[in-house]
Amino acid sequence: MVVSESAAHRYTLRDPDVRLMLEVRDDNAAAFEELVLRYQDRLVSLLDHLVGSRDQAEDLAQEVFLRVYRARKSYVPGAKFSTWLFTIANNVASNAIRTMVRRHEVRPEARDSGPMGANPMEQLAQAASSQMPARRLAKAETREMVRAAVESLGERQRMAVLLSKFEGMCYAEIAEIMELSPQAIKSLLARARVNLRDILTPYVDRGEQPAIGKNRNDD
Repeated sequence: MVVSESAAHRYTLRDPDVRLMLEVRDDNAAAFEELVLRYQDRLVSLLDHLVGSRDQAEDLAQEVFLRVYRARKSYVPGAKFSTWLFTIANNVASNAIRTMVRRHEVRPEARDSGPMGANPMEQLAQAASSQMPARRLAKAETREMVRAAVESLGERQRMAVLLSKFEGMCYAEIAEIMELSPQAIKSLLARARVNLRDILTPYVDRGEQPAIGKNRNDD
């Protein structure tokens, strides 16, 4: 990707993580360690939700950081650092998921997975329900059911939801990471909300166990 000098300068001024990455480009080991500290937990949590294994997510996060380090000499700021980093993470996760599919590996059952925390999951449950719940749900119960519902989405819908809800990214940022148009991301998220509502509303409203199937179609 060709990046203009003005664009590179703009991102350098606005994004402290870009400035850190430029120091990494100049072989500043402390700057790289700082970026790892800032993003490791976020990356592991995102990857955990994508591949369903904490151990594998930690391995994949290390692969992401290894790719970042190997690419340091050719790095030119063309986006926010987080956008560039999560683009690499998306590619690494997609490759891992394709390998799992070829090997017919089954992703583990959903569970509480740490740093992402409860709030985004609870917000998703509220957004997915067609009305206010008729019964009170334990927070752990809510998190578990919503996490399972998110994991049942197709790969692209799941990635878009995680970047939107957990990383707070806009359509344009998610589109850049997933190499789609902003309109396509908007459609992906709309379909994901419909799927999540269909899965979760009977459970939230009436306590009925939803039929959660893995890897729903993204179309």
